[in-house]
Amino acid sequence: MAKNSGRASKAKAPNATRRLRVGLGIMLALLLVVGGKLFMVQGLDIGGMAEAALNNRLTPTVLPAERGSILDSSGTVLASSVIRYNVVVDQTVNTKTESFRRLETINGKDELVKVTRDQGISELAAVLGMDRGTLRDALTGTQRYYIVAKDLKPDIEDKVSKLQIPGIVTEGTSKRVYPNGAVAGGIVGFLKDGSTGQAGLEQTQDEILKGTPGKRLFEIGADGLRIPVGVDQLTPAVNGKDIKLTLNSDLQYFSQQAIQSQKDKLSAEWGVIVVLDAKTGNIVAMADTDSPDPNDPGKVAAEDRGVRAVTAAYEPGSVEKMITAAAAIQEGKSSPLDRFTIPPTYTVDGQTFSDAFEHGTEQRTLAGIVGYSMNTGTVMVGQRLSKDQRYDWLRKFGIGEAPDIGLPAESKGILTPADQWDGRQQYTVLFGQGVAQTTLQTVRAYQSIANDGVMLQPRLIDSYINPDDGAEEKVPAKAPQQVVSKETAKQVRDILESAVTEGEIKEAAIDGYRVGAKTGTSESPCDDGKSGFCGYTASIIGMAPMDDPRFIVEVVLQRPKGSIFGITNGPVFRSVMSQTLRTFNVQPSTGEPARLPQYAK
Repeated sequence: MAKNSGRASKAKAPNATRRLRVGLGIMLALLLVVGGKLFMVQGLDIGGMAEAALNNRLTPTVLPAERGSILDSSGTVLASSVIRYNVVVDQTVNTKTESFRRLETINGKDELVKVTRDQGISELAAVLGMDRGTLRDALTGTQRYYIVAKDLKPDIEDKVSKLQIPGIVTEGTSKRVYPNGAVAGGIVGFLKDGSTGQAGLEQTQDEILKGTPGKRLFEIGADGLRIPVGVDQLTPAVNGKDIKLTLNSDLQYFSQQAIQSQKDKLSAEWGVIVVLDAKTGNIVAMADTDSPDPNDPGKVAAEDRGVRAVTAAYEPGSVEKMITAAAAIQEGKSSPLDRFTIPPTYTVDGQTFSDAFEHGTEQRTLAGIVGYSMNTGTVMVGQRLSKDQRYDWLRKFGIGEAPDIGLPAESKGILTPADQWDGRQQYTVLFGQGVAQTTLQTVRAYQSIANDGVMLQPRLIDSYINPDDGAEEKVPAKAPQQVVSKETAKQVRDILESAVTEGEIKEAAIDGYRVGAKTGTSESPCDDGKSGFCGYTASIIGMAPMDDPRFIVEVVLQRPKGSIFGITNGPVFRSVMSQTLRTFNVQPSTGEPARLPQYAK
């Protein structure tokens, strides 16, 4: 029998050692790979995987900014916002959570505290003022989104968030309210979907009013629970600025009631009243009929939701004769007592013009032509100006230029260049036909006469108010323009005052105050633009007190029913002007009123 010499065992030993070394080498290599990968992921974060994982755990909550308020000149609130919060639960998270941990400060130290679901429900019920059983039912179930409570104030929302209850989040909402309803409703405007400006100043000033939302950011684990020691960041919202207007809300209300009553009385389509401070250019009232209530704008027709004082351009009629008279005086072509022989009708360049009343051949002054609103005499006066001069003076008085007071869809009107006027239009523009302008454009023109020939651009927005410290940022007024000389303005004012004292506008007179005024009547084209004329536009504009004019008031009525000769806006003008003078405590007039003769001797 052969014997084993032991050489085979000795030969196998080196092979076993070699295999062990190879295995250890492979294991070390794997550990190096895994360790390196771990270092790259956690240490270097190549590819941003750790950041991506963190982002997946972060849950943001938007904190809405409080929209700025809109105020009248004395601080009366026309529009304001309140921030409210809804408490929302993911029932699938809250229902399955028996306990959770949250970070609390105990004896000056931050410690993780275990809180049971029952304790959390009890604490939340106390904060919300809800029955504990009712709240438990609301938090229990399978709905991923369920509103537990609505319209919480910010201090209550803060208490809810600090409880850190699983599945509970808060959602901010901004509620817009308009305490004065339809007062200046078209001017203030309203919001779309409760957040974005849809009309009026809410639309044009949206960026200033809305502010910048904030954010609350916290970390949620894979189980849907908030990580107590995780990220908890708060970026406060920046509230919007308040806007202070030049309007007086009491006078605005009075004016709206006055024009609405006149519109209803005469079955007109719409009416407008504008009240402007001649010394500052501030609009103190701008009233429309059927003004919308921003709390429910859908109750009025869409065409009534704007501000017609700046959007509706129409032929102004005889109020434009003031511009013709001022231009002729300034150019040295006429004077208030200049004499004109006026026939029953007047023909020039093949165009015949007549007046609203029948008369024979008369001797009239320029004051008498304006005081009795004679088209014939106005053409005779304006004929002394070249076509280019007529156009240039309309432009100088702001016709063809939008007032730009910060409202949507402001119209610049229609002023055709002089070289495009036909044979008749070159004369009709002298008495307010063949040209279209808004009520505020007319008021602006008269303001320059009231203010010694210096035109001030109308102002609606007075200032912006910083939400942090309440500091006011005044909106700078645009540069004034000297339209006519001080002497010319005084002569035109005498003509306007004489139209009340000696002319046909006696109904504009106010006891104790000297008043100057001018009426206007024009044909109103039909809305389809094809059917000729569908009524008249009747207006009256005036200023007071004439010894030192402070306010301009214009009343406009579109397409009133009945005979135009029986329609008068004089009482409405008198009522609103009287209320304005009382509101601003304007002292009664001194001195004798102008009484320029209407007939030439």
